[in-house]
Amino acid sequence: MKDEIRVETTNGLIISKLENNGEVTVNMGIPKFEPQEIPFVAKKRELTYTLEINDKRVELSILSIGNPHAVQIVEDINLAPVLVEGALIEHHKSFPQHVNAGYMQVVSRNHINLRVYERGAGETLACGSGACAAAVTGITRRLLDSTVKVSTLGGNLVVRWEGENHPVWMTGPATAVFDGEIEL
Repeated sequence: MKDEIRVETTNGLIISKLENNGEVTVNMGIPKFEPQEIPFVAKKRELTYTLEINDKRVELSILSIGNPHAVQIVEDINLAPVLVEGALIEHHKSFPQHVNAGYMQVVSRNHINLRVYERGAGETLACGSGACAAAVTGITRRLLDSTVKVSTLGGNLVVRWEGENHPVWMTGPATAVFDGEIEL
């Protein structure tokens, strides 16, 4: 593949490709849904799980895109309880390694709005793995088509997923933020 970049990480090989329009497409890997692979404390794999958060029951889709995500669908992203519930979900006892909490508003079958409370960081302007987790959630719940525009406070990404046992592909803008040299 022309302009392909391969990087070995602790979660495996990440393959990215520079597109003709200057954007970058990244193979984010195959999503994991089995509780022990996320990790998440549950007896068996379910489409959604219900957790008690702040004295209310919250329905979440839980998966790993190289890191754990708990995604809930909300009516209005601007009214989502990201700052109130995000840390409570992140530190819930069912997530032994904590979790990223995503709040997804379905705009259409190929467009969502997303906010993410990232574990260890709080709410972020954008989260690539969170965008992928939200799109996969919507696709598995049959709310979205296989190609989804994900709008975050930091910009837009396009996520493609063909379903179970297939990798997630994420495309978006890339900007150089640092050049440097290191002497070894």
